[in-house]
Amino acid sequence: MNEPTGVTSDEATAQLIAPGSRFEMTTAMVRGVETRVWAHAPGSLRDVLELSKGYGDRTFIVYEDERYTFAEHFELVATMAQRLIDRGVGPGDRVAIAMRNLPEWIISFWAIISVGAVAVPLNAWWTTDELVYGLDDSGTVVAILDAERLGRLSGHLDAIAGLRGVIVASESRDEIPKMAAAAQRVTVEAYTEVMTSGPTVGDLPQTPIDPDQDATIFYTSGTTGRPKGAVGSHRNSASNLMNLFFVSTRTSLRVGEEPGQSSPNHYLLSVPLFHATGCQAILVVNTAAGGTLVMMHHFDPERALELIERERVTTFGGVPTMVMRILDSPDFAIRDTSSVRNVSYGGAPAPPELVRRITAAFPVGQPGNGYGMTETSAATAMNSGPDYVARPESVGQAVPVVDVAIVPEDYEGSSPAPDRPIGPNVTGELWIKGPNVVRGYWNRPVETAAVFTDGWVHTGDVARIDDEGFIYIVDRAKDVIIRGGENIYSVEVEAALFEHPAVADCAVIGVPHPVLSEEVGAVIVPRPGMEVSAEELSTHVAERLAGFNVPTHYYFTDEPLPRNPAGKVLKRELRTAFVDS
Repeated sequence: MNEPTGVTSDEATAQLIAPGSRFEMTTAMVRGVETRVWAHAPGSLRDVLELSKGYGDRTFIVYEDERYTFAEHFELVATMAQRLIDRGVGPGDRVAIAMRNLPEWIISFWAIISVGAVAVPLNAWWTTDELVYGLDDSGTVVAILDAERLGRLSGHLDAIAGLRGVIVASESRDEIPKMAAAAQRVTVEAYTEVMTSGPTVGDLPQTPIDPDQDATIFYTSGTTGRPKGAVGSHRNSASNLMNLFFVSTRTSLRVGEEPGQSSPNHYLLSVPLFHATGCQAILVVNTAAGGTLVMMHHFDPERALELIERERVTTFGGVPTMVMRILDSPDFAIRDTSSVRNVSYGGAPAPPELVRRITAAFPVGQPGNGYGMTETSAATAMNSGPDYVARPESVGQAVPVVDVAIVPEDYEGSSPAPDRPIGPNVTGELWIKGPNVVRGYWNRPVETAAVFTDGWVHTGDVARIDDEGFIYIVDRAKDVIIRGGENIYSVEVEAALFEHPAVADCAVIGVPHPVLSEEVGAVIVPRPGMEVSAEELSTHVAERLAGFNVPTHYYFTDEPLPRNPAGKVLKRELRTAFVDS
């Protein structure tokens, strides 16, 4: 890994945000709230797409044996945009995408954005009822599906009130999906037939787009209750793009690299595009930066290593468990991974042990971790390069256009109180304000009013912020375990467990207790071929944390822990499987 040059993070930030620089800041009124914004951010996602046209014959998408240049992609997007207009789609209309990671997903997303419509990425792993809910709740007028999602929805499409049409792509590239019985009222067409139903189009339709116009509705992961649609604007996405460009440029300065002088990024896309990380942090960023997206049909560590070698992948990551599975793969030692420059992840707490393994496995790589959520359009803070090595427990400093605050968990005000307790040891709920914060939840005024106040989003995460502004996520507020009056933060216990060499994966959950309220339970996935006892793990944790943190219940399993597409462990399912059974 490249060593720091002596330029501190704060010095690099000051240099980058100086007046007249690329990352100069200004202020704007966003939904009635004065907000710091990037002065030179793109005005809309459509502007980002127009920028990408300039990369011409550079490879943009690699999927199996298919390759698309930026020029080819732009022409396909322009053509699909016209086809959507032909089908009555206009500004403000919701158009859903529900499919696996396919090139058609990317083309459809940019086409929807280009006509001023609202892209609604739906979780491809949802059940029939969940997909129907998402389409109905969002008021989708046209849905773009793959054949598997059509199969789940067949017979249900006519019951979705606002739905007029469905366009179906096939994973089998030389086959037209079977659509005859899917619906009677709703028009169902094959993607390939739609694209060839008229002449190829070379330019985008002329559609004015305002920065604060709705652009996306991403549904939250729904770990409790029905998922809620977070409504993001073009400004939100463009701000996130600049946030990530800023962090990358600052890291380059910190390690003595000339910003923008490295070869184009080759990004292994191993996370779903329907999640904010896959779309906002990977797709949009690489579209703007001229990076190549190497798409995986589904994540498999051996296939990932094959693609890293074949495509000379420079960046991979996704969520921490994916990185760990690649490092643990028996193929790791026999594959050429020398092209890797960055290993970045987010969406779930990462054990400090992981950064040590990354720096050992990729000597020239820069490890990185970040913090964000659907409601912040992905990135709020990033920790990368030497800062991450020095503080592996932190998710980094907030980017300059974002304000963060720690407020008491029972606080009822609409803005952080100026006289609230502050300091590096003060924990509380993390609140965030910035141009990347979405306007609220689709058709959920009560939930919106509870979570979004005066430009701030209440994250529900317990955190602390040190004297240099580095954020430490302590736990999800609703996952704090209260044991005899002591607050136990599961992420700290999990980090200690991960340091044991026999632990491949783990999750800490609360176990009801009649006197103490809760005790600490740990679900453990041992590494293949290794054994470990509850007693050994208790001793291990006790050597690292106060005694009240030591688990009293252990549940061992050889099965992968259940996770949502963001990589977060579904602890409710673990409680049902191990505690309530």
